Amino acid sequence: MLCLALLLSCGAAHAARPTERSKQKAAAELQRAGLQQKLTALKRDISQTESAKDDAADTLAESEEAISNANRALRDLAQEQNQTSVKLTALGKEHRELTATVEKQKAQLSKLLREQYVAGNEDRMKLLLSGDNPNRINRDLQLMAYVSQAQARLLESLRANLLAVEKNQADVQNAKDELEEIAQEERDQKVVLEQEKTRRAALLANLSQRLVAKRKEAGSVARDEQRMGDLVDKLAKLIEEQAAAAAAEKKRQQLLAEQRAAEKAAAAAKAAEEKRERLLAARARVEAQAQARALAERERLAREQQSKSGKIKPQTPVPVPVPVPVPVPAPPVKLDPIDKDEPPQIAKVEPKPEPKPEPAPVPAPEPARPTLAPAPPAGAFASLKGQLRPPVAGRIAARFGSKRGDGPSWKGVFIKTGEGSDVHAVAAGRVVFSDWMRGFGNLIIVDHGGQYMSIYGNNQSLLKRAGDSVKSGDAIASAGNSGGNEESGLYFELRYQGRAFDPATWVRF
Repeated sequence: MLCLALLLSCGAAHAARPTERSKQKAAAELQRAGLQQKLTALKRDISQTESAKDDAADTLAESEEAISNANRALRDLAQEQNQTSVKLTALGKEHRELTATVEKQKAQLSKLLREQYVAGNEDRMKLLLSGDNPNRINRDLQLMAYVSQAQARLLESLRANLLAVEKNQADVQNAKDELEEIAQEERDQKVVLEQEKTRRAALLANLSQRLVAKRKEAGSVARDEQRMGDLVDKLAKLIEEQAAAAAAEKKRQQLLAEQRAAEKAAAAAKAAEEKRERLLAARARVEAQAQARALAERERLAREQQSKSGKIKPQTPVPVPVPVPVPVPAPPVKLDPIDKDEPPQIAKVEPKPEPKPEPAPVPAPEPARPTLAPAPPAGAFASLKGQLRPPVAGRIAARFGSKRGDGPSWKGVFIKTGEGSDVHAVAAGRVVFSDWMRGFGNLIIVDHGGQYMSIYGNNQSLLKRAGDSVKSGDAIASAGNSGGNEESGLYFELRYQGRAFDPATWVRF
């Protein structure tokens, strides 16, 4: 009952604390905030250079961004819900196994105590003083020691399992709290999604004529293409800046590592030199002591010889040899080990310390910068020419190079598909832009390394955020008609060094 009460009180206390999911989510948002601020400033800079300040599609921007965010949140929440449910199932299984183990150990302990009580629990001191056969006494004492050790191990294991049950109960409660938290967020996001869809439908009804006129305006299409070109150029510059910053940081870390290694080597060399000098001094001390003992022995033998002959001869004092400092040889000398416990008899002369070389200046660390995911390996995307899969299933309504009415030719392809269809990354890379942009609606751009980029526009929802890594085939968006587009589908481009090229030579449409 006491254990049960402790478990229940622990669970109640845990429920009052924030869940691990909440903490991790807050940390991820904080980490992503710097990069998002950088991209928002980049987009604002592009907008300020345009002469056209008002666009019919801009009225839809807030609503379409909200719909994208709500759909992405719902998808993320569904994935979290599945993962948490799997975790909860595993915790339930673990709890049942731990409970069964604890009950089994309690039964074993109860049986041991009962058998010990029935046996009389013979005292060790009483056994020693019983006067019985010493062999039997020794055997009984050994058996009693074995039993005591087995009991101690059983008690320790039981204590550990009880703690494991308590931790399991806390984890179960945390998982349940997370599921409830996810369910509440899903309800909130669904309400937001329905409201924004209704709002967008009303806006489309009011702006339909202006949107049609805008699509027919050649200048508007040209401005959209110019806007895209500026965005790609600025993203390329941002990627180069990050690569340069990463290279500088790597060089700084290498310099630090080299400096630490040099300092460590210098310290090791100094310690080895000091040890060698101590050994040489100890060797000189031992040799001096040996000479002193030899001299004393000669004097003793001389005295004994004189006492036996009965004649006392005047003795000439023999000078005691003074230890001479041993010169340090250039190459290292391997000496015999000396007893470290023997106190030194000869004063040690410390060598004059050499001036320590000035450490090489190490560049100061740069301030924290918003970072993207690691860059894909160079050349990986170029090797995929002609092997890429289409980003979405559908029918190509406009091809690269075809005329757009009276305006410029298409820089990419437009694939007609149902609203909400999953849009997949054509290759591995990192998301460098994920936001709404005039002329392209909800837009996502993936950097594939080697100055290759893929562009996905007019999406209903953006499922990945700037800074995320993606693998080939990952769902990164859902198709739609954001940005004032008339039909539901996906606008898709491929670019190299900022210039668009025909995706048909790379993608197997």
